[in-house]
Amino acid sequence: MSANNGSKAKFTVPGLELKDGQKVGKALQMRLHALNDLQLTLKHAHWNVVGRDFIGVHEMLDPQIDSVRHMVDVLAERMATLGVAPNGLAGDLVKKRGWDDYSINRASTGEHLAALDLVYSGVIGSMRECIAEIGALDPVTEDILIGQTGELEQFQWFIRSHLENDHGELLNAGAKTEKDAAAKAM
Repeated sequence: MSANNGSKAKFTVPGLELKDGQKVGKALQMRLHALNDLQLTLKHAHWNVVGRDFIGVHEMLDPQIDSVRHMVDVLAERMATLGVAPNGLAGDLVKKRGWDDYSINRASTGEHLAALDLVYSGVIGSMRECIAEIGALDPVTEDILIGQTGELEQFQWFIRSHLENDHGELLNAGAKTEKDAAAKAM
């Protein structure tokens, strides 16, 4: 008996057409890659943040990392439930992603938080696009994504609370790149 090395099973969940289960699973694969990348990026910032408010930011990031890791597991298990093999390998992530590596190394809390705000905006935006794409096909997966997106939005709010001035403006407003956001936060 040979192993099935393909990513498509011949089944999905009851009440969902096979082609729709595979479509939802394919959409989740990119969310899996985005969340895997996010948890690595958050850990990188956790290790490389310095300066004023170091300990508060350092400790704020750990629960976010743990939660995003859990999100990855939930999505991978949903994919398997739908009959689609999840791919959590770094090579596949790098090959298929449409974004670059996080561009900030050792830097101040303000610089990292401003850059992470942009990272969260990208992930949250793509989560919302995925919700719109698959919502009518599979309300169970839609519910999972909605819950995860709400949690990511709360994490972004935590980060933005450090970037907001007395007038309700973000220090990194208008930044298009992580390095630009970091520079604006200085």
